[in-house]
Amino acid sequence: MRHGYILGILKGMGYIPHNSPEDPFIDHIKHNTAVQLKFGRHRNSERKKMQNQEKCGASCEFDDWSNFEDEDIMQQQSDIKAEEAQKVPFVADKVLGEQYAAIRRTRGDGNCFFRSFMFSYLEHILASQDQAEVDRIKAKVEECRRTLQSLGHADFTFEDFFALFLEQLDNVLQGNESSISHGELVVRSRDQSVSDYVVMFFRFVTSGEIRKRSEFFEPFILGLTNATVEQFCKSSVEPMGEESDHVHITALSDALGVPIRVVYLDRSSCDSGGASVNHHDFIPTPGDCPNATSGSTETTIPFITLLYRPGHYDILYPK
Repeated sequence: MRHGYILGILKGMGYIPHNSPEDPFIDHIKHNTAVQLKFGRHRNSERKKMQNQEKCGASCEFDDWSNFEDEDIMQQQSDIKAEEAQKVPFVADKVLGEQYAAIRRTRGDGNCFFRSFMFSYLEHILASQDQAEVDRIKAKVEECRRTLQSLGHADFTFEDFFALFLEQLDNVLQGNESSISHGELVVRSRDQSVSDYVVMFFRFVTSGEIRKRSEFFEPFILGLTNATVEQFCKSSVEPMGEESDHVHITALSDALGVPIRVVYLDRSSCDSGGASVNHHDFIPTPGDCPNATSGSTETTIPFITLLYRPGHYDILYPK
């Protein structure tokens, strides 16, 4: 495929892991069906554990801290986060089922927020055939392109990512030779050479927005890490596989002018051990929102709804 060469370069640079999943997107599940995420990062951990056990003898049970490397510590943290995500009971399916018709799962590979946003946005355009929104987002993409150029990025470092996103955007509009169906959108979202490129597009857009408005984002970044804004973008935004939090969501929503609703399960207010469903809306400035009108005081309802559990995002479909 025409993107294979650059994918190889990105892997060499560390942007895309060599073991990226071939099937990064998972189909619809049945309504209100309990599911458990499968985290695919255990093979390397097990292999590393076996190597360390061989070094310190058969009786070693990984309690020799001289052989417990940073990679193992990070893996342990990832495993703990995965376990915590599974502890949030999908008996909450019953609670979610009161407001939401279905859930579409994404693989927990660190790119789940961007993949969820990608599919949900393109699916919305496919369903709505909103030409005005397509024109608006294309103008936003051009703004993002100029932002990256002003920050010193050479065009060749991001141009292919931008081009592929715009290609997918045109393809979900019906009435031309390259138009695709919903089923074909799912297939393309599973295609790593397409999906990873669109994710990288969103990562560059997010990084550009954070760096452009560094004074705004700096206090939030300092709450997460001791890194500078630029260091944060290079280590936690641009590389594939880095997880997303409120900083990433705010930046992407503002950069593209797309409202995002993040639903989460809150057990703190339930004495019986149950869960309530709350949400937080990330709303860009009014003039940047889809279908915004000057002086409008109407409440913006996001058409992208994501379910957040510790370390992971899935797509929700409101009733």
